[in-house]
Amino acid sequence: MSLETNYVRQTDRNYFLTDLDGTLLSSHAKPSDFTVGVITSALEQGAVISYATARSYQSSQAVVSKIPWRYPLVLYNGAMLFDPLEKRVLGGRWLDHERTNIIIQTGKTRGLTPLLFALDEQDNERVHHEKLERTGDLQFLASRPNDPRFREVEELRSTESLRTLILTYIGLLEELIPLKTAVQEVLGSEVHIHLMKDNYIEDHYFLEFSHPEANKQMGLRLWAELVGCASEDVTVFGDNLNDTGMFVEAGRKVAVANAHPEILLLADEIVMSNDEDGVAVYIAACIEGTRVEEVG
Repeated sequence: MSLETNYVRQTDRNYFLTDLDGTLLSSHAKPSDFTVGVITSALEQGAVISYATARSYQSSQAVVSKIPWRYPLVLYNGAMLFDPLEKRVLGGRWLDHERTNIIIQTGKTRGLTPLLFALDEQDNERVHHEKLERTGDLQFLASRPNDPRFREVEELRSTESLRTLILTYIGLLEELIPLKTAVQEVLGSEVHIHLMKDNYIEDHYFLEFSHPEANKQMGLRLWAELVGCASEDVTVFGDNLNDTGMFVEAGRKVAVANAHPEILLLADEIVMSNDEDGVAVYIAACIEGTRVEEVG
């Protein structure tokens, strides 16, 4: 993968990279008008702000399109970097089709079939899946009405023409943990595995498999290269365990008050919750040159 650095390093600028769900977005999965206004104004004043999310470009823009994003976006938990101005893939880390198919078959032996998020040969995002019948899968699809990426197939498998971004299983914890263990035993460090509770589907979890370097730590490192700064120049915001890599890599780590206990422990500062515009309040204070007090 090659990345083009389009910006000259300027360490006197403000660099911010924020998670979306549970961090920038409210519990209703959208940013407040205050947050939209603050980030839009900060971008106009020269701040370098973007987001790192488990979502795709289409899914994320469905909720944050009111903000005029101009810097690279970190998508699929770091598996892909995307230019929101030119609407093109900048690079990423793909899981090869052999390992993808091993995971699919391992899941099928346990009665589980994933959603396969991938890029085709023209860099179009695709979500291949077999007929959806499980509660979590159906609710996930219902939350993305008329999404052109979704394609039902008779038998799910990867081919050489697809670059796997993420394999996502949605289910109950007791269903997913045995699958996680089974894949770990077969592939070990050849795959990145992430298990997290879903913010919106009651009692359901996401189990995701991707390239070993498809995580937010590597995503932040590549993002910093693209915008012309070092990782230590960046302030990150997060709330959940998939943000751990950003918190390890960044120079300044800020957790919202509603964050997972492990994220709170890693944070340099704790700000108000996602429902209290904690991220936007912090950014506004930084732009104005004042110090944000810690809470909690």
